[in-house]
Amino acid sequence: MAASMALVAGAPTLPLSQPRSVIGGQVISALVGVSAGTLSHSLWVAAIAGGLALGAMLATRTSHSPAAATAVIGALTTSGQASFVVCAGIAAIALVAAGVIRSRLTRASYPAYWW
Repeated sequence: MAASMALVAGAPTLPLSQPRSVIGGQVISALVGVSAGTLSHSLWVAAIAGGLALGAMLATRTSHSPAAATAVIGALTTSGQASFVVCAGIAAIALVAAGVIRSRLTRASYPAYWW
């Protein structure tokens, strides 16, 4: 999530920083990671989950490269998978909200677009 916030705060005009990509990318990656984790919690499966998450984000037009790490963590999670996905979504919404609040305070333009 720190890399996601770095994009939102440091490069707010990039497509990777827009709400669709941040929220969608994080949630999709969490789902992919948790799904992969049902097969095994090995490092190999976690690495494959990261790659699958990137593919899923490309397919859904929600590219957000830092979210690949969320898939890796989700694959390694041994309990509380549903809460992991929910927490990833809430955290992504909080990041976008922080970006919007920051833009209102500094008169910056974030987001460039919502969808």
